[in-house]
Amino acid sequence: MTWDWGAVRDFMPFFWDGLLVTLQALALGSLISFTLGLVWALLMRTPTRWVRWPVGVVTEFVRDTPLLVQLFFLFYVLPEWGIAASALTTGVIAIGLHYSTYTMQVYRAGIEAVPPGQWEAATALSLPLRRTWTSVVLPQAVRRVVPALGNYVVAMLKDTPLLMTITVLEMLGEARLYSQEHFQFTEPLTVIGVAFIVISFPASLVVRTLERRLAS
Repeated sequence: MTWDWGAVRDFMPFFWDGLLVTLQALALGSLISFTLGLVWALLMRTPTRWVRWPVGVVTEFVRDTPLLVQLFFLFYVLPEWGIAASALTTGVIAIGLHYSTYTMQVYRAGIEAVPPGQWEAATALSLPLRRTWTSVVLPQAVRRVVPALGNYVVAMLKDTPLLMTITVLEMLGEARLYSQEHFQFTEPLTVIGVAFIVISFPASLVVRTLERRLAS
């Protein structure tokens, strides 16, 4: 078996298309997971159990079922009930929803790590509840959880190839399609593997740097 640089050159336009889709899914999925995870965490701290109990059941169910099953359900089952979206939109929603149940736990840990004295000081100053959260609690909590959230971004990146199963042509989807059409598998799949390393390794270094700086 010989390495064909011509196949690499021919595949690169498809690779760039797949890379763009991968980064779009990663960025939008991260935005959904970070935002929705914070919403889940705040709802779990409400004094009303009729709010906490449904949120706990939903998030536990999502966390305990595979992302692949959720992708299939959203893409193939929901349209039968009249709820349909494009493959990329479905994939972004699935990734964001799935990982929001993990970022929720990260936020909860960050909020619980805020010293009790901070809550007491806000109460002593008669700060409104909203001001207490936005000016006192969340800034300190987010500072603690940024490294963990960064780790989940890397995890989401490595899960984007699952979108291929619902016809999204991200990087692996483009490589698979090209390989089947040209009967050349080594070069496209190698390019994709190298691309994931090139993206995820620097991202991991950034997360470690943030962790050290925020811990100091």
